[in-house]
Amino acid sequence: MRTILSVLLLFGLTVQAERPNIILIMVDDMGIEGLSSYGSADYQTPRLDQMAKEGMRYTQCFSQPVCTPSRVQIMTGRYNNRNYVNFGVLPPKEITFGHVMKDAGYKTAVVGKWQLYGHDTANYKAGGTGSLPQQAGFDESLLWQIKERKNKGERFADPLLVRNGEPAESHKGKYGPDLFMGFIDEFMTKNRKDPFFLYFPMALVHNPFVPTPDSEEWETGDRYGKNNKHFKDMVEYMDKIVGQIQDKVNGLDLAQKTVIIFTSDNGTNKAITTKMKDGRTIVGMKGETTLAGTHVPLIVWGPGRIKEGKVKKNLIDFSDFLPTIAELGEATLPDDRAIDGISFAPQLLGNSSKIRKWVYCDYAPRWGKLKPSRHVQNTRWKLYGDGRFYDLQNDPLETNSIKVEEDSDLQVIVTRFEEVLERFGKK
Repeated sequence: MRTILSVLLLFGLTVQAERPNIILIMVDDMGIEGLSSYGSADYQTPRLDQMAKEGMRYTQCFSQPVCTPSRVQIMTGRYNNRNYVNFGVLPPKEITFGHVMKDAGYKTAVVGKWQLYGHDTANYKAGGTGSLPQQAGFDESLLWQIKERKNKGERFADPLLVRNGEPAESHKGKYGPDLFMGFIDEFMTKNRKDPFFLYFPMALVHNPFVPTPDSEEWETGDRYGKNNKHFKDMVEYMDKIVGQIQDKVNGLDLAQKTVIIFTSDNGTNKAITTKMKDGRTIVGMKGETTLAGTHVPLIVWGPGRIKEGKVKKNLIDFSDFLPTIAELGEATLPDDRAIDGISFAPQLLGNSSKIRKWVYCDYAPRWGKLKPSRHVQNTRWKLYGDGRFYDLQNDPLETNSIKVEEDSDLQVIVTRFEEVLERFGKK
């Protein structure tokens, strides 16, 4: 018996010592109300719910309120005041987690939605001022919307996709997320003997809200019919795709060698209202800095490595992902620039860890009529750069700014938050 236990212990230590494959999945436009494990009553997400039970679920993860600010921050580990120049643009000189992991010997790939090479806006022609996938550190890619801006084609039915920088190809009769899954299958199979880093910024569940292959309309041919009811179909198909990734990891016998991280780039579309199990109703607030615009899910799964069945209330923001991924992969962070994130890898592994005491947001969307602002918050309190101060627990919609007396206990919090705002007030 002692010999068997020794062998098992040795095997366990070997698994822990081996650098894991890392898969980062980021759904597009879905707040925490999109998952039943976070209390949703409207959507069935059994695969992600099970992943949360088998792994670690965070309740206090915060993104930027809209997509490009979040994408630039999560990829670079830096707050937007340092490197966000325009909507749809990742500055070419930025170092991403693609670069970091590739330099560490990982095979790298990105699949899904890019939208970082440049985007036409009403105020500024940004086309071509950003980064291509290969410039951002990725060996392979299958993506929607790289250079194609005005005629970018579809991302769902009959998608227009670019593979490894080749000319865009239209896939008639196909469904974009299924093609993305096929690419993921190929990439993991080909690199199953090498450590790999796969970044999957999903096309789902962004509008237009159109049928999936599991919708009745798909079979009848109405694949472009826009209807808010299809949001539910899209959420549940997203869950299905995540399950297929997990199944592939298991099928390749890579579960003990892989960490899957799941999150979302911002809150849910404003057109969507969701009922929660506790009776609350949440209206999506994508683009706004309220909780419904920035409070997103975070689930991490990795059998034998990530602590199972844990629910963490620790604060996480999008700058934390790059240093976390780098630490998991024993990669080196760049030393020629500020990295704002704090690695939460020790938390995932059950070790002592530095705990974030606040989340900072420098928001300058440069898109549509969305207004710029800055704020710092913890799980209860939130201070804006213009002095507005809110109790998020009792006022999640931020309807009543609190006036804080100088000698009150809250003044200590306000002062601490003001110091954070001052620290990041300059690039």
